[in-house]
Amino acid sequence: MSTSTNPVIAFAGSHRIAAGQLALVALKAKELIDRNDSAAILIFDDVTSEQVEVDFRGSAEQVLQRLAANEPPTAIPKENSGSHEPARGPGRPKLGVIGREVTLLPRHWDWLNAQSGGASVALRKLVEDARRHSEQRDQLRRAQEYAYRFMSAMAGNSVNFDEATRALFAGDQAGFESLIETWTADVRDHLRILASRAFSARP
Repeated sequence: MSTSTNPVIAFAGSHRIAAGQLALVALKAKELIDRNDSAAILIFDDVTSEQVEVDFRGSAEQVLQRLAANEPPTAIPKENSGSHEPARGPGRPKLGVIGREVTLLPRHWDWLNAQSGGASVALRKLVEDARRHSEQRDQLRRAQEYAYRFMSAMAGNSVNFDEATRALFAGDQAGFESLIETWTADVRDHLRILASRAFSARP
């Protein structure tokens, strides 16, 4: 579990109770818990479906204070103290270029050094090409994982769960929609949104 800076969605059992920024959703959940301390609340990151940890003890103000304390710290610019800059390593840090060790066989170095611009330029081109070719595949994999994570947490015991999982990873949108049709409306509707990101990411 983790805190989140993305929008979140909260469920009490299988019913959606709130969605939006974490502080507002936490307040809605806190109101419900104060009325019914046995309410089973789950809060999910609206993008990754990771469960978000919220400590509901105490007052609403105390809940918000704890959430604020867990926010990522804001970067504070370093003051110019007049001290000398540390010695620079390889690369060009001001341009975002960082030097690190790469271990290759001699024939690999021979090929890289023979390329236009030398080894560094050739390596950067190879990495960018690989990123472009794998970007869509990586996006699909992440979207499937995010949808499956929510499915497992909220519908793991539902009828047709295994079949729906297979349809999700097979890219069978029509089959998936049919298999989850009888699930609880709030869970089904949010899952459709998550799954649509996976289906639309397919090549």
